[in-house]
Amino acid sequence: MKEILDRADSEVVLVVDDVPDNLSVLHDALDESGYTVLVATSGEAALQRALQALPDIVLLDAMMPGMDGFEVAKRLKAQPETAHIPIIFMTGLTETEHLVAALEAGGVDYVTKPIKPKEVLARMGVHLQSARQARQTRNALDAFGYASITVRPSDGRLMWQTPLARELLAAYYGTSAPQTPPAILEWLRRHLADAERQIEPPRLSAELGARRLSIRLHQQTGDDDWLIVMREVSDAAVIESMSLAFKLTAREAEVLYWVVKGKINRDIADILGASPGTVKKHLERVFAKLGVETRTAAAGMAMNRIRQVHPQFEG
Repeated sequence: MKEILDRADSEVVLVVDDVPDNLSVLHDALDESGYTVLVATSGEAALQRALQALPDIVLLDAMMPGMDGFEVAKRLKAQPETAHIPIIFMTGLTETEHLVAALEAGGVDYVTKPIKPKEVLARMGVHLQSARQARQTRNALDAFGYASITVRPSDGRLMWQTPLARELLAAYYGTSAPQTPPAILEWLRRHLADAERQIEPPRLSAELGARRLSIRLHQQTGDDDWLIVMREVSDAAVIESMSLAFKLTAREAEVLYWVVKGKINRDIADILGASPGTVKKHLERVFAKLGVETRTAAAGMAMNRIRQVHPQFEG
């Protein structure tokens, strides 16, 4: 279960350090500055608390007994629920290889020990602002019906997703994080070279009955992470328009819709859960009402009418 934390007035910081004195100094400074402070004294406890509370930022000791900070960071970044949380390493090791290791493990920054609270607060402010803007963008996307995910092409992991994205990926692809749907991953990798030159690739789409998922590559969000935005479009309104325009029954309008989409009778029967013979009878009545004799003529007449009312329709 996730902890219920009041984030209305303060942001949540998880401080991870195996030395109580370090925790005490940071806790007091952060608390005085208005943050809600959580603490963990081991790598295992840090992972558990992060998953429970989903803090806004993590201050992470690099060198701890057992699971060190580098491993903690890698595990946090590997979980879709925590991958977006910025991590600032706290380290007494200033050799280049240790600092590089901290950044490669997923850290966005580091501060050196002995800890100077003012420096920590300043660094945190920068990264919290960026995280806040990213969170507001993601929330706005969901609010307007856009779902977003972050994918790492190198290993195919789905690093992060909005709640709406989780529902759509399960419905259209039957997958869940950290697995990226193979079709989306293949599309991303195929167009990666163009994307890196800021050439937007053609959109990917998936269909589920009269519902369609439109998928576009939005932007690179890290060295190897890409933000993908999805939106579901339902053609129920298109089907209703055809029914009204041509005086068709609801089922006849559905059959005509799939004819416009280029489906043969057998495919339409599978989609609608009917027999090919039943679809044929519906289609004969559609031809009679439209005054045409062929599928091509029916599809052309329907498409002309649809585009008058729904110009964004993709046939």
